[in-house]
Amino acid sequence: MAPSSALRADPSPLALGIDLGSSGLRLALVDAGGGAVAELAAAYPLPFEDPEGWRQGLIALCAQLPADLLGRVGALALDGTSGTLLLCRPDGSRPAGRLGLALPYHQACPEQAAAALALSGGSGPAASASGSLARALRLLAQAEAEGLAGHWRLRHQADWLMGWLLADWRWGEEGNNLRLGWDLQHQAWSGTIAQQPWREALPQLVPSGQVVGTLAPEVARQLGLPRACRLVAGSTDANAGVLAADPRPGDGIAVLGTTLVLKQFCGRPIQGPGLSCHRVAGRWLVGGASNAGGGVLRRFFSDDQLAELSRQIDPRRPSGLALRPLPRPGERFPVDDPALEPVLEPRPVSDALYLQALLEGLAAIEAEGWRRLAQLGAPPLRRVISIGGGARNPQWRALRQRLLGVPVLNRPHCSAALGMARLAAAALALPGRQDGATPSPPP
Repeated sequence: MAPSSALRADPSPLALGIDLGSSGLRLALVDAGGGAVAELAAAYPLPFEDPEGWRQGLIALCAQLPADLLGRVGALALDGTSGTLLLCRPDGSRPAGRLGLALPYHQACPEQAAAALALSGGSGPAASASGSLARALRLLAQAEAEGLAGHWRLRHQADWLMGWLLADWRWGEEGNNLRLGWDLQHQAWSGTIAQQPWREALPQLVPSGQVVGTLAPEVARQLGLPRACRLVAGSTDANAGVLAADPRPGDGIAVLGTTLVLKQFCGRPIQGPGLSCHRVAGRWLVGGASNAGGGVLRRFFSDDQLAELSRQIDPRRPSGLALRPLPRPGERFPVDDPALEPVLEPRPVSDALYLQALLEGLAAIEAEGWRRLAQLGAPPLRRVISIGGGARNPQWRALRQRLLGVPVLNRPHCSAALGMARLAAAALALPGRQDGATPSPPP
């Protein structure tokens, strides 16, 4: 979305949203009322697991925005993939070698499953091999095995980059840390997590939407942003997409990206293996993320092929195949099974038929996910709003609507970056604060 000359001449403040997704970065600029001004996207310049790519990618994307727009940014918020975790020192620096890379959101650590279950108290998203707690235990064990001493910090993707923006790595956002064991309802770490010898590695948590501070001077210079720009605690990438979609009661949100994420507002918190339960805009937001999604489609087809083959699909006629399109062994939701195997065969001669079978397999996982949420107490599903890249595919929408039995609406332009920008916009009207001010305690 290109900015207009009229907007460039407008001196009113803007809010910036940053989305660190599973396949790349996206920025969105909005005005104080949440109206879209500009949006940009790019792939990570380095492998996803390398945090330096997150930082370099953000600098490069900001450089593509006009300087007059950047100069009007008064607040920003960012999201990251839920569960991507890394080990760093108090100044944000990372150990050399593979230990300095992040463990991605889809990485299960089955050797730590029993320990995670015990430390977390036996329930919640941290209690499984697929949670961040298991990844944290693996990282700490690897550091010990390599004889690396130090005061380590465990930070999720969005929290590490937030630390770089502030030049202060103390903080973490609550929603990004549920899989590490944060109990949102009791405002405390679950089980005995806070009693461990490595408890100093845990972040100090603030709620989504709270102003954490202002940009570090050198970071503001690198990004071309005002020094007084406020940093607002963001959320996970899936939650950010929900904020952009602005759902009504009874709506479910399906984020059709590299992975399939289902979200639904609920009147009370819901807990269970593989589930997340967040507090967003004063309401409980529950859901889960499958390892399956659009990413597996690109293993077999290019974007142009996906578009052309999709046009050949008749959604009214089932393929007759039953596939489970996981990209690798292991699933998080609707079942939490680190050993679950993909089913990607048989592959028919017709590429269009094979694509249809893959899309039907993804729709079956989605249907099972909505059933799982309903079994645990989520409200009846009245319709589904689809966001993300997969929401541009009308044939997939028709396949899903047939299987789900409720209306399915496609809103591909409701990006996570837009949701974060609208969250940050609320901070534009707040009274001024001192640079480096410490956040107030969560309510």
